[in-house]
Amino acid sequence: MSERSFEPTIMFFRLTSSLVIFQTMINKILRNLINTRKVASFIDNIIVVTEEEKRYDKVVERLAKNDLYIKPEKYK
Repeated sequence: MSERSFEPTIMFFRLTSSLVIFQTMINKILRNLINTRKVASFIDNIIVVTEEEKRYDKVVERLAKNDLYIKPEKYK
């Protein structure tokens, strides 16, 4: 029997630091976009301060690449 590490794909209930972990993950995924001061994130909200459609696409692409998704009605 081989030993393998278990890596959860969901956040378990009752984890006291789950918001901090999620915010850190989002910051890491969007780091260079956040550094341009055109994108900001706060927990599950991402604000894109630009009219450029490609910046929205970059955010959505990065989220999808990391198995994170947005509600289409919030993508305006």
